Amino acid sequence: MRNVNRLIDDFKNQTKTTVWKHLDAMAANYAVYSTHLNGYSPFLTDYDVYLYCNDTNMVIVCLDCCGHDEEHIYEESDSLSSLILSDGYEPRTSTVWKLVEAVRLTKIHLQFNKPDMKVYGVLLTEAEILNSYELDDMWDAHNVMVIDDFTRLKYRKIKVNADDDLPCKAYARIVIDASFDTPTIERTIINTSAPTTEVPKNEVGIDDDDEFARLLDKFLNEGMEIVDEKAPFDDTNGDQQEDEDDVDLDDLPEDSVHTDDETTDIHFPDGEIEQNQNISVKVEILRPIANPREELNKLVGCSDIKHRMDELVALTSYNKMMHELFPNSRQHEVSLHSVFLGRPGTGKTTVCKIFGSLLRQAGALSKGHVVVCDRGTFIGTLWGDEERSMKQVLEMAKGGVLMIDEAYLLNGKHDNDPGKLVIQLMMNILADETQRDIAIVLCGYKDQMMKMLDTNPGLQSRFPNKFEFTDFSVDELLEITCRRIKDYDYQFTTQAWEKYRSMLVQAYQVRDPETWGNARFISNQLERIYIQHAARCVKRCPKDKHELLLLTPEDIVPIEIPRPKTKIGF
Repeated sequence: MRNVNRLIDDFKNQTKTTVWKHLDAMAANYAVYSTHLNGYSPFLTDYDVYLYCNDTNMVIVCLDCCGHDEEHIYEESDSLSSLILSDGYEPRTSTVWKLVEAVRLTKIHLQFNKPDMKVYGVLLTEAEILNSYELDDMWDAHNVMVIDDFTRLKYRKIKVNADDDLPCKAYARIVIDASFDTPTIERTIINTSAPTTEVPKNEVGIDDDDEFARLLDKFLNEGMEIVDEKAPFDDTNGDQQEDEDDVDLDDLPEDSVHTDDETTDIHFPDGEIEQNQNISVKVEILRPIANPREELNKLVGCSDIKHRMDELVALTSYNKMMHELFPNSRQHEVSLHSVFLGRPGTGKTTVCKIFGSLLRQAGALSKGHVVVCDRGTFIGTLWGDEERSMKQVLEMAKGGVLMIDEAYLLNGKHDNDPGKLVIQLMMNILADETQRDIAIVLCGYKDQMMKMLDTNPGLQSRFPNKFEFTDFSVDELLEITCRRIKDYDYQFTTQAWEKYRSMLVQAYQVRDPETWGNARFISNQLERIYIQHAARCVKRCPKDKHELLLLTPEDIVPIEIPRPKTKIGF
């Protein structure tokens, strides 16, 4: 028997990572009529709306470009309400409620011509709804679903299949005509029986304030890349707060890494240097991302780092603007060289990648990539290896960031330690006024790094920007957990969450500050949970998709608590 609800059911099965491919498939589906509306009166007048319909189903897809801000979390109450109440914020109208009302009104529009038509709403929103799994059933009961935590939705280009020969177009036309009566919406109506009607812009209620806001927004974003979010910019993914050993940044949401048309022709190094004729060393190259400010805002914690980095980038942008407006004006002296202080797992590598991309957008760097090195990159086996290695690494990092991890290891205890030569070579480069298209970032534990800087006053003055990465609190680690499982569409049951939280609190209380892994600890623990969950599902065969993505108490394996090392001595 033919599934009369196939169109709606197919949309219900989509996730954040699959929905765009599904929409592309809908545009190529000869049995589904689709069209784009710049608003849908009276509830969705300020949203991009896409209608999809066949002979039995209609789906309303609404794009909510509300902005992505981790401190402004969009939450529904236990019952669907027209208002959202959040601590510290003014009450605001619920976009989910608006979509529900739009679905209800659409049913009314169709009741005379197509009373058996099933109507469903899909909300794609930039808001982050941490408790969405608690609300899915309630939303579905109101004939809507929500997929959240997108970025840059307004730059999405969604294809449609506005085929005039499809009979189901008539049902979409009924809905569009009913909405078109409101004069505040700008759109073009596709009409096979009458000439195409377009509402002139001077008749749609656009006033001078709107035009000013548009021009202001354009001015403020001048120089920032507007990119196609569907194509990958590089083959590395990322996650907020990853550790230095995992520099692949493995959990960056799929919709936040993009192709940047302005860098497609830029040559990036291959990541290998020759210390001498016998030894070659691999060097990690992290390519820039196209939306670094959004990724910086999404980081858990790090409020002081975000603020100070914004200040540094703002001053750099100001210098660029002043130079363009007043070429002969004196520029503020801005040093991009920085020190990142913190333990492993606190996000230093992640922030360094964002830092390079921000400086590229501000015009301070020409490429924005990051070259990741450590002591082993420079120290060879023959006389002169250090100088050869430094020269090649600096050439690689030109236009981007040279990141030296555990840089304090270059400051050996002995006067003849070759690491001291590396520091001196770096000092010589920093003194060269022609070397401006590069930023050097030294990373490592706070105490060891400060000791190295204190013993070298010249180095201290060359690195005026110091960013301290503190250990995460339990609440921040729990938030990182929620974000990471959400990337895989997993959900904790209430009992599983309580078990996980209790075990994490216990591990945090007895942690060894010198060996505690911060976000790395969470990553390792979740990996064990995923393995346990997979083994359970394969053995017991879950009944449906919801159960397949549910993490239960059985999946929460005991946390391995690092024990302090016993000191032996007299």
